[in-house]
Amino acid sequence: MKLHQTTAERLLNVPLSHAPRSYVNAFVRFHHPCTFSERWKAAEDAGWNVFQFPSEMLRGGDLLSDSGTTTLTLEQLSAMLLGDQAYGSNRGYFQLLKQLEETFGTHTDAWEIFLFHQGRAAEHALFSQLGSCAPHAVIPGNGHFDTTRANIEANAMEAVDFSLPELREASPHPFKGNMDLVRLGAFLSERSRDVPLVSTTITNNTGGGQPVSLANLHATRRLCDQHRIPFFLDACRFAENAWFIRTREQEYGALPIPEIVHRMFSLVDGFTISFKKDGLSNMGGALAIRKNSLLCQRFPNLLHRLRDHQILVEGHPTYGGITGRDIMVIVQGLKTVVTEEYLRSRIDQVQSFGRMLRERGIPVIEPFGGHAIYIDVDRFFEGTSLRRSDFGGISLTALLLLKGIRLCELGAFAFGKVDPNTGEDRFPPQNLVRCAIPRNTYEQQDLLSVADCIQALHERRAQLPRAVPVYGRELPLRHFKARFELLPTPSSPTFAPVPGYVS
Repeated sequence: MKLHQTTAERLLNVPLSHAPRSYVNAFVRFHHPCTFSERWKAAEDAGWNVFQFPSEMLRGGDLLSDSGTTTLTLEQLSAMLLGDQAYGSNRGYFQLLKQLEETFGTHTDAWEIFLFHQGRAAEHALFSQLGSCAPHAVIPGNGHFDTTRANIEANAMEAVDFSLPELREASPHPFKGNMDLVRLGAFLSERSRDVPLVSTTITNNTGGGQPVSLANLHATRRLCDQHRIPFFLDACRFAENAWFIRTREQEYGALPIPEIVHRMFSLVDGFTISFKKDGLSNMGGALAIRKNSLLCQRFPNLLHRLRDHQILVEGHPTYGGITGRDIMVIVQGLKTVVTEEYLRSRIDQVQSFGRMLRERGIPVIEPFGGHAIYIDVDRFFEGTSLRRSDFGGISLTALLLLKGIRLCELGAFAFGKVDPNTGEDRFPPQNLVRCAIPRNTYEQQDLLSVADCIQALHERRAQLPRAVPVYGRELPLRHFKARFELLPTPSSPTFAPVPGYVS
């Protein structure tokens, strides 16, 4: 008698410790050979600034950003060949409009779409035009990221965060990225006339990559309606946020991801997006606004002004600073990003890396988010002489360069400022280092190596130097431009490369 299918299925129906990836490698690129001394010199030449360190000296651990660092699929590479490079009304533009409608529900007759070469250009367009229409306005949000805040402030407006108190606590709250509705409601009751729009970032990158619940989006929408204020999304990681809604918000557990995405975007008057994140592209961004939105009613000429701005700085509206090839990549990426197999693999990899760090005693923000794991710098250096003013997060990321690993400090230095009156540092609520995992790029062995290197420095944290800014301390967006020296602390009087920490 032949083996029956149900018998075989029963034999194999056992829990597995490891599941296969949802993809296989189609191409590989070997790392550039590099010595410890060469990295040391390059790090010194870069002023120990991770943004200035040459990427060819990294190996398997470039976690600086998940923006534009996605490894493309074969379908995306194939779609590139079909890119139409026409200056006006290229073929891919109309395919992109159709895909935007399928992914977000942005029906062409109801929405105005503005394409840009990346998300921050879309933000600049929106806030530069709002700033000229409503000077000294206030933009409330659940957590503005660095360039978003900079775009708002560069246009004489104020960015105000209404994040949950749980965001800054060791709380198991499943949606720590939510808007604090009590504080927002009180603020709008007093200053609604000064608010051209309210913006929610999904997921909340500034606060540790934490998701926002659909219930919170609904409640924010109702609050905005009460005060006749438009509601926008910063939607860079919309698919990852939808995944957390389905897996953490019981009411929506049975809904497919595309349906959850549609429900999210049905609540808003508009959104900005970088396709370099959940567009799975290396380039591209957009601003989308409902034609009959509260924003357009309040500023009747806004859409015309935005179109003029787009033409002046990006080019014809049908390519908006994006090549025809990249437009086709985005079309394919927006199809892939909402699939079960992609999102499960993506989120599982990030969660797995979070567990690697936690098991090694590294203090990390929990619950884990969808695109990055965040190290709590204050807890990392607990028990040492380093204080926030010593910029330990910069020191940590600087030393990791010597192992070919690149992380991003998003804390005391990146989000801090110098008080113009006293010259003293003003620190943000959270002090973090972000480990952002590029999509479809690294394997578990790469991330295990990163975790081991972070653990080695954590075990020697009392010996780590302080990072002293020698250039750029007073500049805006200073973390992109600053230079540092690594200087001894009382517990590390003769700072040198950490023993046992060489290649």
